[in-house]
Amino acid sequence: MYPGWHLRQMPIINVRRMVGQFAKPRSDPFEDKDGVKLPSYKGDNINGDAFNEKSRVPDPGRMIRAYCQAAATLSLLRAFATGGYAVMQRVTHWNLDFLANSEQGDKVFNNKYQELAHRVDEALGFMSAARLTVDHPIMDTTDFWTSHECLLLPYEQALTRLDTTSGLYYDCSAHMFWVGERRR
Repeated sequence: MYPGWHLRQMPIINVRRMVGQFAKPRSDPFEDKDGVKLPSYKGDNINGDAFNEKSRVPDPGRMIRAYCQAAATLSLLRAFATGGYAVMQRVTHWNLDFLANSEQGDKVFNNKYQELAHRVDEALGFMSAARLTVDHPIMDTTDFWTSHECLLLPYEQALTRLDTTSGLYYDCSAHMFWVGERRR
């Protein structure tokens, strides 16, 4: 956390990584084990990780299943974002599992989080006392954004669309993408 970030009263956009990696870039298209040469494992979106010929054959159905899994995950996130999970009155309940199960046992962070949550509760109490409504949608919903690294260029290509009003192409698989050093 940055000192005083909450005092700046600026909108905050959180970007978090929430799932594992389903695509694995490889520098070598093949791998050798005990004299057997097979295509490299390229991630669950492409092929299996078992070192046998059948598992290493690319399967387009895997990419379709991955797309369906991503769509289902986004639907769940939308439900959380608009279904009351983001209610400001629940701020003291956010991330408690993370804090309770932290491997680092970061008591300083936990105390700062609890202090900030208490201050939010106090502000909401003041708003209520002043008869300011907390029933506005901005108080119980949140925006979320998706992002991922462009590891499977054919996947990105399949989800790229032409905007007929601007003539520009847009990749519709996420809100934000990045290309890592390994893709140069």
